[in-house]
Amino acid sequence: MAYQAERLPREKVFRDPVHNYIYIQHRIILDLINTKEFQRLRRIKQLGTASLVFHGAEHTRFTHSLGVYEITRQICDNFKRNYPTQKPGDGLWDDNERLVALCAALLHDIGHGPYSHTFEHIFQTDHEAITVAILTSPTTEVNQVLRSVSPEFPAQVASVIQKTYPNPQVVQMISSQIDADRMDYLLRDAYHTGTKYGTFDLTRILRVMRPYKDGICFEISGMHAVEDYIVSRFQMYQQIYFHPVSRSMEVILSHLLKRAKEDYESADNRNESAAPYLLYPFFNHEFDLDDYLLLDDGTLTTYFAHWRQSSDPILADLAHRFLDRKPLKSVKFDERTKEEIPELRQLIEKAGFNSLYYTDTNNSYDLPYDAYDPNMKKPMTQIELMQSDGQLIELSTVSALVSAITGKFSGDQRFFFPKEMLSSKEDNIELFDPVYKAFQAHLHNDYII
Repeated sequence: MAYQAERLPREKVFRDPVHNYIYIQHRIILDLINTKEFQRLRRIKQLGTASLVFHGAEHTRFTHSLGVYEITRQICDNFKRNYPTQKPGDGLWDDNERLVALCAALLHDIGHGPYSHTFEHIFQTDHEAITVAILTSPTTEVNQVLRSVSPEFPAQVASVIQKTYPNPQVVQMISSQIDADRMDYLLRDAYHTGTKYGTFDLTRILRVMRPYKDGICFEISGMHAVEDYIVSRFQMYQQIYFHPVSRSMEVILSHLLKRAKEDYESADNRNESAAPYLLYPFFNHEFDLDDYLLLDDGTLTTYFAHWRQSSDPILADLAHRFLDRKPLKSVKFDERTKEEIPELRQLIEKAGFNSLYYTDTNNSYDLPYDAYDPNMKKPMTQIELMQSDGQLIELSTVSALVSAITGKFSGDQRFFFPKEMLSSKEDNIELFDPVYKAFQAHLHNDYII
């Protein structure tokens, strides 16, 4: 039997809190799970610093990747049962696409680094580009497994991640405004954070999902289930992903890595006993794939523990604030009040803090639902509903709720600063009391005034 068609003698299952069971039926899927590159995802948290706010959010990229695979498997099963292709070009589902869809779903996040997005920002890495490199590099175990199907198969799976695969149905399963990736992380993140905002009727959405020539659409009868998903996504971003304390810890993490990089570049301050050797290639912007795959959350946390003892007081303090969860405070600002920020930074300097490392601005904006705009830098596929006559209609045209939030950014801009700036005489710190009072005079009800 050809490797790509080989089934396990008995399907393997993973117990899962979101999907109950995750079913592994193909030999290749189990082999991919057992590669060292995929097992590394066990050591990278899905939500990064959000686990410092929602203590249950300890789940990993590994569990999420299995969940995306499972949803994709269910979609393929549904399409095969209800919409099998009858002739080439009829817009229905060709089950020969199943394997590339399942592999892309499983491996879509394999390129994530530690504390994903913060790490990317500091060291100018791109997790999607690294995902493609892991899939296509002959040095990886993942590539060797994929190559066992055919020499072209790794590139085919990579093209799904890159959104260049010729079948739009497969691409949209993994990457669209309502895809297996988003559906799993909303449900999984809601479960592990102990919140209800991200819950929606997954069973119903999968039931009304169907293929058509240009991708994936939904039966009009399932409009309210899709609508509920959009609202859930909106709520999760507001309440979980954009949480100000999580963003504060991201700021500290970003400044911590920045300071460590500067410390490394200054030979006078370099502390060889706590040298972050695995980060040197990134400090020098000369890393390769092997260097990248050595890193995970545990690696960085070990370095943070070393840095807490650093002779550099700023590096030591930032490491302490991150490891011991001492977040910065923050207030909102707008275009009018941002003019006050330079003065606030001066007051923070007067209080003894280096404003480069103890202040920052950060914005969190997201479109809950973005109708297709070809002029956008990265236009999104819109959500299409199929009417009884087979005609397609865009979601926001039939949902007043979705229409109300379409194209409208939600989020805020925040200025971050040390908690000490909110001290008072009662805290027995009188030396800087006039500075604190001057600073606090600019704040009111979580806003700069």
